[in-house]
Amino acid sequence: MSFSTPDPLRPLILDDVRGAQKMLAGVARMTAMEGSRHLTQLVGAPVHLKCENLQRTGSFKLRGAYVRIAGLRPEEKAAGVVAASAGNHAQGVALASSLLGVRSTVFMPVGAPLPKVAATREYGAEVVLHGTVVDETLAAAEAYARETGAVFIHPFDHPDIIAGQGTVGLEILEQCPEVRTILVGIGGGGLAAGIAVAVKAVRPDVKVIGVQAAASASYPPSLAAGHPVAIDPAPTMADGIKVGRPGDVPFALVKELVDEVRTVTEDELSSALLLCLERAKLVVEPAGASPVAALLSDPGAFRGPVVAVLSGGNVDPVLLQRILRHGMAAAGRYLSLRLRLPDRPGALAALLRSLSVVDANVLDVSHVRTDPRLGLTEVEVELHLETKGPEHCLEVGSALREEGYQVIS
Repeated sequence: MSFSTPDPLRPLILDDVRGAQKMLAGVARMTAMEGSRHLTQLVGAPVHLKCENLQRTGSFKLRGAYVRIAGLRPEEKAAGVVAASAGNHAQGVALASSLLGVRSTVFMPVGAPLPKVAATREYGAEVVLHGTVVDETLAAAEAYARETGAVFIHPFDHPDIIAGQGTVGLEILEQCPEVRTILVGIGGGGLAAGIAVAVKAVRPDVKVIGVQAAASASYPPSLAAGHPVAIDPAPTMADGIKVGRPGDVPFALVKELVDEVRTVTEDELSSALLLCLERAKLVVEPAGASPVAALLSDPGAFRGPVVAVLSGGNVDPVLLQRILRHGMAAAGRYLSLRLRLPDRPGALAALLRSLSVVDANVLDVSHVRTDPRLGLTEVEVELHLETKGPEHCLEVGSALREEGYQVIS
Protein backbone atom coordinates (compact mmCIF):
# COMPACT_ATOMS: atom_id res chain seq x y z
CA MET A 1 0.00 0.00 0.00
CA SER A 2 1.33 3.41 -0.91
CA PHE A 3 -0.08 6.86 -1.51
CA SER A 4 2.30 9.28 -3.19
CA THR A 5 0.13 12.29 -2.40
CA PRO A 6 -2.96 12.93 -0.25
CA ASP A 7 -5.87 12.17 -2.57
CA PRO A 8 -9.28 13.28 -1.31
CA LEU A 9 -10.89 11.41 -4.23
CA ARG A 10 -9.49 8.13 -2.99
CA PRO A 11 -11.07 7.55 0.46
CA LEU A 12 -9.21 5.67 3.15
CA ILE A 13 -10.83 2.31 3.92
CA LEU A 14 -10.48 -0.54 6.39
CA ASP A 15 -8.28 -2.56 4.03
CA ASP A 16 -5.72 0.26 4.10
CA VAL A 17 -5.51 0.05 7.88
CA ARG A 18 -5.29 -3.75 7.77
CA GLY A 19 -2.49 -3.44 5.21
CA ALA A 20 -0.70 -1.04 7.54
CA GLN A 21 -1.09 -3.52 10.38
CA LYS A 22 0.65 -6.24 8.36
CA MET A 23 3.43 -3.81 7.46
CA LEU A 24 3.94 -2.94 11.14
CA ALA A 25 4.17 -6.57 12.32
CA GLY A 26 7.40 -6.88 14.28
CA VAL A 27 7.93 -3.11 14.20
CA ALA A 28 5.23 -1.53 16.40
CA ARG A 29 4.17 -3.18 19.63
CA MET A 30 0.61 -4.16 20.38
CA THR A 31 0.52 -1.94 23.45
CA ALA A 32 -1.15 -2.98 26.67
CA MET A 33 -4.79 -2.36 27.55
CA GLU A 34 -5.04 -1.67 31.28
CA GLY A 35 -8.21 -1.46 33.34
CA SER A 36 -8.66 1.53 35.65
CA ARG A 37 -10.60 0.81 38.83
CA HIS A 38 -10.66 4.47 39.84
CA LEU A 39 -12.04 5.70 36.53
CA THR A 40 -14.46 2.76 36.36
CA GLN A 41 -15.91 3.80 39.70
CA LEU A 42 -16.07 7.43 38.58
CA VAL A 43 -17.79 6.71 35.26
CA GLY A 44 -19.98 3.88 36.51
CA ALA A 45 -18.86 1.62 33.64
CA PRO A 46 -15.64 -0.24 32.75
CA VAL A 47 -12.81 2.07 31.67
CA HIS A 48 -9.67 0.77 29.97
CA LEU A 49 -6.47 2.63 29.11
CA LYS A 50 -4.82 1.92 25.73
CA CYS A 51 -1.17 2.50 26.60
CA GLU A 52 0.45 3.99 23.50
CA ASN A 53 2.76 5.80 25.92
CA LEU A 54 4.50 2.40 26.13
CA GLN A 55 4.95 2.18 22.34
CA ARG A 56 8.45 2.31 20.87
CA THR A 57 9.65 5.95 20.91
CA GLY A 58 7.05 6.64 23.61
CA SER A 59 4.07 7.40 21.37
CA PHE A 60 1.83 6.17 18.56
CA LYS A 61 3.75 8.23 16.00
CA LEU A 62 6.04 5.38 14.95
CA ARG A 63 3.06 3.59 13.36
CA GLY A 64 2.22 6.24 10.80
CA ALA A 65 5.80 7.29 10.14
CA TYR A 66 6.88 3.73 9.37
CA VAL A 67 3.97 3.07 7.01
CA ARG A 68 4.56 6.35 5.19
CA ILE A 69 8.30 5.86 4.72
CA ALA A 70 7.99 2.15 3.88
CA GLY A 71 5.57 3.08 1.09
CA LEU A 72 7.98 5.44 -0.66
CA ARG A 73 9.34 4.55 -4.08
CA PRO A 74 13.01 3.43 -4.19
CA GLU A 75 14.15 6.73 -5.66
CA GLU A 76 12.29 8.63 -2.92
CA LYS A 77 13.94 6.53 -0.23
CA ALA A 78 17.31 7.21 -1.82
CA ALA A 79 16.66 10.97 -1.57
CA GLY A 80 16.03 10.70 2.17
CA VAL A 81 13.23 12.13 4.27
CA VAL A 82 12.78 15.29 6.28
CA ALA A 83 10.35 16.18 9.07
CA ALA A 84 9.60 19.01 11.46
CA SER A 85 8.57 18.33 15.03
CA ALA A 86 9.09 19.37 18.62
CA GLY A 87 8.98 15.79 19.87
CA ASN A 88 6.94 12.67 19.15
CA HIS A 89 6.78 12.84 15.34
CA ALA A 90 10.52 13.56 15.28
CA GLN A 91 11.30 10.38 17.18
CA GLY A 92 8.85 8.31 15.13
CA VAL A 93 10.37 9.45 11.84
CA ALA A 94 13.92 8.94 13.16
CA LEU A 95 13.35 5.35 14.28
CA ALA A 96 11.22 4.40 11.26
CA SER A 97 13.90 5.74 8.91
CA SER A 98 16.65 3.86 10.71
CA LEU A 99 14.71 0.59 10.58
CA LEU A 100 14.14 1.06 6.84
CA GLY A 101 17.68 2.22 6.04
CA VAL A 102 16.57 5.68 4.92
CA ARG A 103 18.51 8.86 5.73
CA SER A 104 16.45 11.27 7.85
CA THR A 105 16.79 14.92 8.77
CA VAL A 106 14.56 16.33 11.49
CA PHE A 107 14.12 20.05 12.11
CA MET A 108 13.28 20.90 15.71
CA PRO A 109 12.68 24.28 17.40
CA VAL A 110 15.64 25.79 19.20
CA GLY A 111 13.79 25.49 22.52
CA ALA A 112 12.82 21.82 22.10
CA PRO A 113 13.34 19.84 25.33
CA LEU A 114 16.85 18.39 25.45
CA PRO A 115 15.69 14.79 26.17
CA LYS A 116 13.58 14.83 22.98
CA VAL A 117 16.43 16.22 20.90
CA ALA A 118 18.82 13.61 22.31
CA ALA A 119 16.36 10.76 21.70
CA THR A 120 15.77 11.85 18.10
CA ARG A 121 19.53 11.81 17.46
CA GLU A 122 19.91 8.43 19.16
CA TYR A 123 17.25 6.97 16.86
CA GLY A 124 19.48 7.91 13.94
CA ALA A 125 18.25 11.25 12.58
CA GLU A 126 20.33 14.30 11.81
CA VAL A 127 18.78 17.02 13.97
CA VAL A 128 18.73 20.65 12.84
CA LEU A 129 17.65 23.19 15.43
CA HIS A 130 15.88 26.08 13.72
CA GLY A 131 13.27 28.64 14.72
CA THR A 132 11.65 29.43 18.01
CA VAL A 133 8.13 28.33 17.07
CA VAL A 134 6.95 25.25 15.18
CA ASP A 135 5.78 27.30 12.17
CA GLU A 136 9.33 28.54 11.59
CA THR A 137 10.69 25.02 12.01
CA LEU A 138 8.12 23.66 9.55
CA ALA A 139 8.98 26.31 6.96
CA ALA A 140 12.67 25.43 7.25
CA ALA A 141 11.96 21.72 6.78
CA GLU A 142 9.82 22.39 3.70
CA ALA A 143 12.55 24.60 2.24
CA TYR A 144 15.08 21.83 2.85
CA ALA A 145 12.81 19.37 1.04
CA ARG A 146 12.59 21.68 -2.00
CA GLU A 147 16.34 22.28 -2.07
CA THR A 148 17.50 18.68 -1.59
CA GLY A 149 14.68 16.55 -2.97
CA ALA A 150 14.13 14.86 0.39
CA VAL A 151 10.56 13.68 0.95
CA PHE A 152 8.70 15.73 3.54
CA ILE A 153 6.96 13.47 6.06
CA HIS A 154 3.92 15.33 7.36
CA PRO A 155 2.91 14.47 10.93
CA PHE A 156 -0.77 13.90 10.11
CA ASP A 157 -1.91 15.14 6.69
CA HIS A 158 -1.31 12.05 4.56
CA PRO A 159 -3.35 8.85 4.05
CA ASP A 160 -0.38 6.56 4.81
CA ILE A 161 0.14 8.30 8.14
CA ILE A 162 -3.55 7.97 9.00
CA ALA A 163 -3.65 4.30 7.99
CA GLY A 164 -0.70 3.59 10.28
CA GLN A 165 -2.29 5.38 13.22
CA GLY A 166 -5.54 3.52 12.55
CA THR A 167 -3.89 0.27 13.62
CA VAL A 168 -4.48 1.47 17.19
CA GLY A 169 -8.21 1.12 16.47
CA LEU A 170 -7.82 -2.48 15.24
CA GLU A 171 -5.94 -3.35 18.42
CA ILE A 172 -8.66 -1.79 20.57
CA LEU A 173 -11.32 -3.95 18.89
CA GLU A 174 -9.21 -7.04 19.46
CA GLN A 175 -8.31 -6.27 23.07
CA CYS A 176 -11.71 -4.90 24.15
CA PRO A 177 -14.34 -6.30 21.74
CA GLU A 178 -17.18 -5.04 23.95
CA VAL A 179 -16.02 -1.38 23.71
CA ARG A 180 -18.79 1.19 23.26
CA THR A 181 -16.86 4.49 23.43
CA ILE A 182 -13.31 5.42 22.42
CA LEU A 183 -11.78 8.69 23.63
CA VAL A 184 -8.72 9.97 21.79
CA GLY A 185 -6.74 13.20 21.82
CA ILE A 186 -6.93 15.18 18.62
CA GLY A 187 -4.47 17.74 17.26
CA GLY A 188 -4.08 17.62 13.51
CA GLY A 189 -6.44 14.67 13.48
CA GLY A 190 -4.37 11.75 12.16
CA LEU A 191 -4.85 9.41 15.13
CA ALA A 192 -8.55 10.14 15.61
CA ALA A 193 -9.22 9.80 11.87
CA GLY A 194 -7.33 6.52 11.62
CA ILE A 195 -9.05 4.99 14.63
CA ALA A 196 -12.44 6.09 13.30
CA VAL A 197 -11.79 4.55 9.87
CA ALA A 198 -10.87 1.21 11.44
CA VAL A 199 -13.50 1.08 14.16
CA LYS A 200 -16.52 2.42 12.29
CA ALA A 201 -16.01 -0.06 9.45
CA VAL A 202 -16.26 -2.99 11.87
CA ARG A 203 -18.38 -1.55 14.70
CA PRO A 204 -20.39 1.47 13.52
CA ASP A 205 -22.17 1.52 16.90
CA VAL A 206 -18.96 2.46 18.74
CA LYS A 207 -18.67 6.18 19.48
CA VAL A 208 -15.33 7.78 18.68
CA ILE A 209 -14.84 11.06 20.54
CA GLY A 210 -11.94 13.45 20.00
CA VAL A 211 -10.53 15.57 22.82
CA GLN A 212 -8.68 18.87 22.38
CA ALA A 213 -7.09 21.34 24.76
CA ALA A 214 -9.51 24.26 25.05
CA ALA A 215 -6.66 26.74 24.62
CA SER A 216 -5.79 25.44 21.16
CA ALA A 217 -8.92 23.77 19.81
CA SER A 218 -9.02 24.16 16.04
CA TYR A 219 -11.51 21.38 15.35
CA PRO A 220 -14.70 22.84 16.89
CA PRO A 221 -14.64 26.01 14.72
CA SER A 222 -13.54 23.97 11.70
CA LEU A 223 -16.38 21.47 12.11
CA ALA A 224 -18.83 24.34 12.55
CA ALA A 225 -17.56 25.95 9.33
CA GLY A 226 -17.46 22.66 7.43
CA HIS A 227 -13.81 23.07 6.41
CA PRO A 228 -10.43 23.46 8.15
CA VAL A 229 -10.12 26.82 9.88
CA ALA A 230 -6.80 28.23 11.07
CA ILE A 231 -6.67 29.59 14.62
CA ASP A 232 -3.96 31.24 16.66
CA PRO A 233 -3.48 28.58 19.35
CA ALA A 234 -2.87 29.84 22.86
CA PRO A 235 -0.19 28.29 25.07
CA THR A 236 -1.13 24.90 26.48
CA MET A 237 0.73 22.23 28.40
CA ALA A 238 -0.65 19.73 25.83
CA ASP A 239 1.81 20.71 23.09
CA GLY A 240 1.33 17.33 21.39
CA ILE A 241 -2.18 18.34 20.30
CA LYS A 242 -1.47 22.05 19.84
CA VAL A 243 -2.19 22.47 16.12
CA GLY A 244 -3.36 25.71 14.54
CA ARG A 245 -5.21 24.11 11.62
CA PRO A 246 -6.58 20.60 11.03
CA GLY A 247 -5.08 18.63 8.19
CA ASP A 248 -7.21 18.45 5.04
CA VAL A 249 -7.07 14.66 4.80
CA PRO A 250 -7.86 13.85 8.46
CA PHE A 251 -10.44 16.63 8.68
CA ALA A 252 -12.61 15.03 6.01
CA LEU A 253 -12.52 11.71 7.90
CA VAL A 254 -13.11 13.28 11.31
CA LYS A 255 -16.05 15.24 9.95
CA GLU A 256 -17.59 12.07 8.52
CA LEU A 257 -16.75 9.48 11.17
CA VAL A 258 -15.92 11.04 14.55
CA ASP A 259 -19.05 11.46 16.66
CA GLU A 260 -17.96 14.45 18.74
CA VAL A 261 -15.00 16.65 19.62
CA ARG A 262 -14.78 17.88 23.21
CA THR A 263 -12.40 20.32 24.89
CA VAL A 264 -10.69 20.17 28.27
CA THR A 265 -9.06 22.82 30.44
CA GLU A 266 -5.48 23.08 31.66
CA ASP A 267 -6.59 22.17 35.20
CA GLU A 268 -8.34 19.07 33.87
CA LEU A 269 -5.26 18.07 31.87
CA SER A 270 -2.93 18.39 34.84
CA SER A 271 -5.34 16.51 37.11
CA ALA A 272 -5.57 13.73 34.52
CA LEU A 273 -1.79 13.46 34.25
CA LEU A 274 -1.53 13.25 38.05
CA LEU A 275 -4.21 10.56 38.14
CA CYS A 276 -2.40 8.47 35.50
CA LEU A 277 0.81 8.70 37.49
CA GLU A 278 -0.65 7.99 40.93
CA ARG A 279 -3.45 5.54 40.19
CA ALA A 280 -2.35 3.80 36.97
CA LYS A 281 1.42 4.10 37.59
CA LEU A 282 1.83 5.40 34.03
CA VAL A 283 3.91 8.37 32.89
CA VAL A 284 1.75 10.18 30.32
CA GLU A 285 2.30 13.52 28.62
CA PRO A 286 -0.50 16.11 28.82
CA ALA A 287 -1.71 15.45 25.26
CA GLY A 288 -1.81 11.74 26.04
CA ALA A 289 -3.81 12.38 29.20
CA SER A 290 -6.49 14.43 27.39
CA PRO A 291 -8.97 11.50 27.12
CA VAL A 292 -8.69 10.96 30.87
CA ALA A 293 -9.26 14.70 31.36
CA ALA A 294 -12.51 14.36 29.39
CA LEU A 295 -13.61 11.54 31.69
CA LEU A 296 -12.83 13.65 34.76
CA SER A 297 -14.68 16.68 33.41
CA ASP A 298 -17.92 14.87 32.55
CA PRO A 299 -17.85 11.27 33.79
CA GLY A 300 -21.52 10.57 33.20
CA ALA A 301 -21.43 11.43 29.50
CA PHE A 302 -19.87 8.24 28.15
CA ARG A 303 -21.40 4.86 27.48
CA GLY A 304 -19.21 2.02 28.67
CA PRO A 305 -17.06 0.10 28.31
CA VAL A 306 -14.83 3.09 27.54
CA VAL A 307 -11.32 2.98 26.09
CA ALA A 308 -9.16 6.06 26.65
CA VAL A 309 -6.14 6.19 24.32
CA LEU A 310 -3.01 7.39 26.15
CA SER A 311 -1.27 8.54 22.99
CA GLY A 312 2.18 9.34 24.38
CA GLY A 313 4.45 9.53 27.39
CA ASN A 314 7.28 11.81 26.25
CA VAL A 315 7.23 14.58 28.81
CA ASP A 316 10.22 16.70 29.77
CA PRO A 317 11.09 16.09 33.48
CA VAL A 318 11.21 19.82 34.21
CA LEU A 319 7.77 20.32 32.65
CA LEU A 320 6.48 17.23 34.46
CA GLN A 321 7.49 18.72 37.80
CA ARG A 322 5.56 21.92 37.04
CA ILE A 323 2.52 20.03 35.76
CA LEU A 324 2.38 17.77 38.79
CA ARG A 325 2.42 20.78 41.08
CA HIS A 326 -0.33 22.36 38.96
CA GLY A 327 -2.29 19.11 39.13
CA MET A 328 -1.95 18.92 42.90
CA ALA A 329 -3.19 22.49 43.18
CA ALA A 330 -6.15 21.73 40.89
CA ALA A 331 -6.98 18.72 43.07
CA GLY A 332 -6.79 20.82 46.24
CA ARG A 333 -3.63 19.07 47.42
CA TYR A 334 -1.25 21.97 47.05
CA LEU A 335 -1.87 25.36 48.62
CA SER A 336 0.03 28.62 48.27
CA LEU A 337 -0.56 31.33 50.90
CA ARG A 338 0.84 34.75 51.68
CA LEU A 339 0.58 36.08 55.22
CA ARG A 340 1.79 39.12 57.17
CA LEU A 341 3.55 38.55 60.47
CA PRO A 342 5.14 40.80 63.08
CA ASP A 343 8.87 40.92 62.38
CA ARG A 344 10.08 39.57 65.70
CA PRO A 345 11.85 36.42 66.92
CA GLY A 346 9.58 33.39 67.22
CA ALA A 347 6.82 34.66 64.89
CA LEU A 348 7.62 32.17 62.14
CA ALA A 349 7.99 29.30 64.60
CA ALA A 350 4.54 30.07 65.98
CA LEU A 351 3.07 30.07 62.48
CA LEU A 352 4.63 26.68 61.70
CA ARG A 353 3.23 25.27 64.97
CA SER A 354 -0.24 26.42 63.91
CA LEU A 355 0.17 24.65 60.60
CA SER A 356 1.31 21.45 62.27
CA VAL A 357 -1.87 21.43 64.37
CA VAL A 358 -3.99 21.27 61.18
CA ASP A 359 -1.61 18.69 59.65
CA ALA A 360 -0.45 20.82 56.70
CA ASN A 361 2.95 19.83 55.32
CA VAL A 362 5.19 22.84 54.62
CA LEU A 363 7.11 22.43 51.35
CA ASP A 364 8.65 25.88 51.04
CA VAL A 365 8.84 29.19 52.94
CA SER A 366 10.05 32.57 51.68
CA HIS A 367 10.25 36.01 53.36
CA VAL A 368 9.75 39.52 52.01
CA ARG A 369 10.92 42.34 54.28
CA THR A 370 11.46 45.21 51.83
CA ASP A 371 8.15 46.15 50.24
CA PRO A 372 6.46 49.57 50.38
CA ARG A 373 3.19 47.84 51.25
CA LEU A 374 4.65 46.50 54.50
CA GLY A 375 4.83 48.36 57.79
CA LEU A 376 8.15 48.87 59.54
CA THR A 377 7.52 45.97 61.89
CA GLU A 378 5.91 43.60 59.38
CA VAL A 379 7.22 40.76 57.23
CA GLU A 380 5.41 38.94 54.48
CA VAL A 381 5.72 35.17 54.33
CA GLU A 382 4.86 33.02 51.33
CA LEU A 383 4.08 29.39 52.11
CA HIS A 384 3.73 26.37 49.83
CA LEU A 385 1.81 23.61 51.55
CA GLU A 386 0.90 20.03 50.75
CA THR A 387 -2.71 19.40 51.76
CA LYS A 388 -5.23 16.56 51.64
CA GLY A 389 -7.86 18.05 49.38
CA PRO A 390 -10.20 21.03 48.95
CA GLU A 391 -11.83 20.64 52.38
CA HIS A 392 -8.44 20.53 54.07
CA CYS A 393 -7.40 23.72 52.21
CA LEU A 394 -10.44 25.50 53.64
CA GLU A 395 -9.65 24.12 57.09
CA VAL A 396 -6.07 25.42 56.93
CA GLY A 397 -7.20 28.91 55.88
CA SER A 398 -9.89 29.07 58.56
CA ALA A 399 -7.50 27.90 61.28
CA LEU A 400 -4.94 30.56 60.40
CA ARG A 401 -7.54 33.32 60.41
CA GLU A 402 -8.86 32.13 63.77
CA GLU A 403 -5.30 32.40 65.10
CA GLY A 404 -5.32 36.04 64.03
CA TYR A 405 -3.11 35.77 60.95
CA GLN A 406 -3.73 38.13 58.06
CA VAL A 407 -4.03 35.85 55.03
CA ILE A 408 -3.51 37.85 51.83
CA SER A 409 -3.99 35.02 49.33
